[in-house]
Amino acid sequence: MALPTWDHPEPLAIGSAPVPEYGAGSLADLLPTLAAGMSVPGATAVIPELTAADRNCVFLIDGLGWEQLRAHPDEAPFMTSLLASSRGGTGRPITAGYPATTATSLASVGTGLPPGAHGLPGYTARNPATGELMNQLRWNPWTDPRAWQPHPTIFQLADAAGVHTAQVSSPTFQNTPLTKIALSGGTFHGRLSGEERMDLAAEQLAAGDRSLVYTYYAEVDGKGHRFGVDSDPWRGQLMYVDRLVQRLAEQLPPRTALYVTADHGMIDIPFDEQHRIDFDEDWELRAGVALLGGEGRARHVYAVPGAEADVLTCWREVLGEQFWVASRDEAIDAGWFGPRVDERVYLRLGDVIAAARDDVLIIASEREPKESLMVGNHGSMTPAEQLVPLLQVRS
Repeated sequence: MALPTWDHPEPLAIGSAPVPEYGAGSLADLLPTLAAGMSVPGATAVIPELTAADRNCVFLIDGLGWEQLRAHPDEAPFMTSLLASSRGGTGRPITAGYPATTATSLASVGTGLPPGAHGLPGYTARNPATGELMNQLRWNPWTDPRAWQPHPTIFQLADAAGVHTAQVSSPTFQNTPLTKIALSGGTFHGRLSGEERMDLAAEQLAAGDRSLVYTYYAEVDGKGHRFGVDSDPWRGQLMYVDRLVQRLAEQLPPRTALYVTADHGMIDIPFDEQHRIDFDEDWELRAGVALLGGEGRARHVYAVPGAEADVLTCWREVLGEQFWVASRDEAIDAGWFGPRVDERVYLRLGDVIAAARDDVLIIASEREPKESLMVGNHGSMTPAEQLVPLLQVRS
């Protein structure tokens, strides 16, 4: 008797997803490595290519992926000149972590933990205590920050160890819950202009024999979302931030290592039905789904109780050629969120998790009208989204 044939091409194997380099070369590994080099108790060096410095500065440029930087040498001549310095002179990038999105990545940077431990596993995720979707970037609806993310930050550990510790960013971020749970420790200095931030970051580095300073710039990401990577506004922001990096590099005090990195890369998605699948208009994808979380390229899907297996089967059949579609336990076992997922985090993850491989989005035109109109997007494990620079300047 002939065996039945599969009516669709085989879905992408879960094991074929390029898992972030947790424990050796991810964003979560950066600050523990730097802090260990300054003899901070509880910090362990885990990026072997980096060498210790007395003063360390991390400049995080939101949205500037490795591939985008390499593709624009004319707009970023200074950073391009530093490409060979990336990851301790190996000329290689590091990985953001999954999902490659701002809230998750900033929590990984600040806590030194992968998403499965710090517990911010996406742009939006279900709060098991309330059953509601929580936006982890805007912290809406309100949730007790310390209950949501109870681990200390590396900045707090460094400050307690006598390291001069400071964050230099927009004043807007000073009192946000995300800053409190991911980037707090030492002193926060709010400055509006990029030039002011660079100058003050250099001053803060010089303020201690051992210093750990973090600074941030957002608008490369903002222009990418609105206009797309490689648009004129995006290129203009890249040119500007390249000058900022050079301005800071030229002011470094002695015995300093400056690291320029990012929270994720970005990819432009065309505006047509082939590339933008609308959950709100697709009855197959909606069947059995109680909540749709995450974002277009990194979805958490929360099923109606009892419908988990059916939702997984349906999403795999509909999307499995373009997305890695996994159950919660399959994604955990594959290490998508790190080597472990804490018990308090387990039910924040979707019953089904869909990560895009191709140039495609799952939008939700009614539930997420603003997000559905973004040109540039990110979140998944493709090189364009996942790989970020770790440029280095030493004085």
